[in-house]
Amino acid sequence: MRPMTPLRADGVPVGELSRLTGVNIETIRYYEKIKMLPAPARTRGGHRAYGPKETRILVFIRRGRELGFTLDQIRALLNLAAPERASCREVRVIAARHLEDVRAKMADLEKLERLLAKTIKRCTGKAVPDCPVLDVLDASRTA
Repeated sequence: MRPMTPLRADGVPVGELSRLTGVNIETIRYYEKIKMLPAPARTRGGHRAYGPKETRILVFIRRGRELGFTLDQIRALLNLAAPERASCREVRVIAARHLEDVRAKMADLEKLERLLAKTIKRCTGKAVPDCPVLDVLDASRTA
């Protein structure tokens, strides 16, 4: 993502916000709809005008999603990031749970890697009826 440029004093339209943050326009609208992103100010013509606050929140959400946090977790983190609610302990609990989830997924992926490597190694590349890869994928063959 390119570095953010300063915003105009009157805010930026959704297309520019999308370019600045790397978040799709439809996703921005979705975040507004589910109230993760506050409704922006409107221009005299009725167009949305996003400012630094909305931009900062959107970048936070995008980065949280990149790190695998769920929208509910990100919503909780955003709520905890408010100055009057800042609680490192609560943030730590959310991050620790996420770390447990990441580690569990990594363990599952390592098991999957071993199974696939073992199965592919057994594959001779000959006739389909004797293909161990298809056997692993086809539940009716292993039942």
